Amino acid sequence: MKNASENVAGLIAIPDLMDFHGLGQGSVPTARVTQPVGAFIVDSHTRFVVWAPNAEKVELHLRQPDKEERIAMQRNEWGYWSAEVEKTDTDYRYGYCLDDKGPVPDPASRFQPEGTAHLSAVVPADYTWTDQNWKAPSLKEMIIYELHVGTFTTQSTLEAIIDKLDYLLDVGINAIELLPLSQFSGTRGWGYDGVFPYAVQHSYGGPQALKRLVDACHSKGIAVILDVVYNHLGPEGNCLPCFGPYLHKRYQQGWGDAINFDNKQADHVRSYFIGNALMWLNEYHIDGLRLDAVHSIWDFGATHFLAELTQAVRTLSMQTGREYILIAESDLNDSKLLLPYADRGFGLDAQWLDDFHHSLHTLATGEKDHYYADFGTLNHLQKAFEHSYVYNGTYSPFREKTFGNSAQHTYYDQFVVYIQNHDQIGNRLGNDRMASLVSKPMLKAIAGTYLLSPYVPMLFMGEEYGETNPFFYFIDYSDDELVEAVRKGRKEEFEGFQKDELEYEDPQDVQTFARSRLSWDFQGDGRAEILDFYKQLIRIRKTHPAFQNVIRTGVQSWIEGDKVLMWLQQAENPKDNALLCAVIFEEGEAQFQLPEDKKWKRLIDSASTPISEHTETDSIVLSGPHFIAWTSIVE
Repeated sequence: MKNASENVAGLIAIPDLMDFHGLGQGSVPTARVTQPVGAFIVDSHTRFVVWAPNAEKVELHLRQPDKEERIAMQRNEWGYWSAEVEKTDTDYRYGYCLDDKGPVPDPASRFQPEGTAHLSAVVPADYTWTDQNWKAPSLKEMIIYELHVGTFTTQSTLEAIIDKLDYLLDVGINAIELLPLSQFSGTRGWGYDGVFPYAVQHSYGGPQALKRLVDACHSKGIAVILDVVYNHLGPEGNCLPCFGPYLHKRYQQGWGDAINFDNKQADHVRSYFIGNALMWLNEYHIDGLRLDAVHSIWDFGATHFLAELTQAVRTLSMQTGREYILIAESDLNDSKLLLPYADRGFGLDAQWLDDFHHSLHTLATGEKDHYYADFGTLNHLQKAFEHSYVYNGTYSPFREKTFGNSAQHTYYDQFVVYIQNHDQIGNRLGNDRMASLVSKPMLKAIAGTYLLSPYVPMLFMGEEYGETNPFFYFIDYSDDELVEAVRKGRKEEFEGFQKDELEYEDPQDVQTFARSRLSWDFQGDGRAEILDFYKQLIRIRKTHPAFQNVIRTGVQSWIEGDKVLMWLQQAENPKDNALLCAVIFEEGEAQFQLPEDKKWKRLIDSASTPISEHTETDSIVLSGPHFIAWTSIVE
C-alpha cells in the first residue's frame, strides 16, 4: 500500500504521523495511516483534503465572486477525500457537500473570515518570517504573562498586542501565553468553546495577524505559548460531527461529548488533533502549548493521546532544530504527566500547580469555600514548596478521598505557579482580582512569595500594576436556548461559594465583556509602587545565581514561630550566592534569626524601606503582611 505521506507530499512541513515510531528507547510506538487535512496551495494549484469516512459522495464547493461550482472529490480506502483546482488565489470561499447536503465549512479550515456559520477561506502561504535566528528561553528562564486577546487592549486584536511588547519587556516578561485562538462562535469569548481548531479567530485578525504578532515577539526576545483545547468542542457552530466520529458519548463530562481518542476510527481523530498541535508550532512558529484540562481528555488505549502528542512534538523539534514546550493543566496531582514515556509517563514538560495557588490564596484572603476548604494554613504552603503537590497520596477533606501521588521525581521547573489566572478570577463569584481582595502590603507579600519561589512564575495580565477591573466569563452565542443554558450552568457552578451580596453577571451581555478589559491606569492606589516592586522581583529572579539550575535538594523551607515561612535556595555551584526569603501573611510582628552559617545582604523589602547595603546578622522583625529576600555574601 502506498504511504499516506506520498499523497500529500510537500503540502506541509510537519512530520507524517506514519514516522513517529522507531525513534529510540522510550519512544511512543505509532503507525497510523492518516493524512494532513485542509486546503494547501502547492505550486500552481490548491489541494483540498477532508476526512469523511461515512460519506458516499463528497464534493468541493467553491463560492467565487461571480459564480459557484462543485467539484467531485476522490476517496481513498481510509475515508480521506481529495481534489485539486488550478488556482492559487484566495479570493473565494469553499466548503464541502456531503451526499448532496451542504455546503459545510472545512473542519480543518485555517480561516473563517465571516465566522463559524459561513464557508472557509484558503490562507496564503506567502508570509515572510524574520525570526530565523530565534531561540526561545528555556522553561526555567521564563517569566510567563497570560493574556486574553479580546480584553488586553481596546482594539481586541492580535496586532494591537504588538504595541504593548515594549511595556512587557520593561516589566521583565519574556514569554506571553495567549488564551485559545481557535475560531469560536461570535466575537466575544474566552476561547475554550472553539469549534474550528485549525482556524485563528476572525475577530482577532486571523492567521496573518497571528504570524505578525509571533514574529514581533521573537524580534524582541519574547516567546509565545498558546492555550489549546483537546478535551471538547464548543456547543455552537461545530460541524465536525457532520464529517466523522470526532466525538462520542462513551465518556461524560461537563462540556458535552468527549473527543474520540480511543473508540472506533480514533486513529484519524488523534491524527487531526496532533496535526493541529504541530500546525501551531510549525506554521505559526509558536514556542509552546498549554493543554487545557487534560484530566478531561478521555483515553484508555494502550498509548495515551498525550504521550503520542508529546512524541510528535519531539519529532518536529528534531526536524526544525527548535525546542517546544508542552504545559498541562490538570487537577489530578498525578506526576505521570511529567515522567518520561520510558517510565510510563506522558513526557510533558510542565503543569500548572493549583495547590500552590490555593495555599497562597487562602492565606491571603482567608477564604475557605469549595476547594479552598482543603487549604488555609502555613503548613499547606510549606508543603507546596517542599513537595509541589500538597495532596500527594493524602486524604482530601473536600474530595472526601485520598488524592494525588508523589512528585519526588520531578523538577521545580516542571511546575508553573501564579496568584491569578483566567480561571481563578473568571470562575469565582464577583470575578475579583487580588488587588480588589487584599491590601497593598498583602499583594506585595504574595507577589514576592511566588515570583521568588523555585517554580516557574506566571502573571495574569494587569496583575503587575494592581489592576482592579474584574475578569468575567463572557460569551456571544446566537442561540437563545444555549445562552439561557449557559446562564443557568454558571449560577449552579457558584453554589459552592459564599454569595454574600455579590451579583451574578450575565455572560451574554456585551458590557460584561467590556468591563473585563484592562484599564491600563497606572495612577493612584499605589499602582506605580506595585509595578516597581514586580519589576524588582523579576530582575532578581533573572539575575540571581540561585535560579540558574534549581534542584529539589537545593531548596529548604521551614516555618519560624508559627507565623513566618522561610525558604533557602542554594545555587548549583556552592561558591555562588544563595537566596533566602521570608514572608508573614498575618498582621502582627514576628521575630527570627537569619541562618548563621552565611552573611546576608537584603535584596528587596515589601515594606518600601530603603535597602541597606550592609550585611545583616541580627534578629529580624517582620510586621505583617511583609516579604523580604536576602542574598548571601560570597567572600
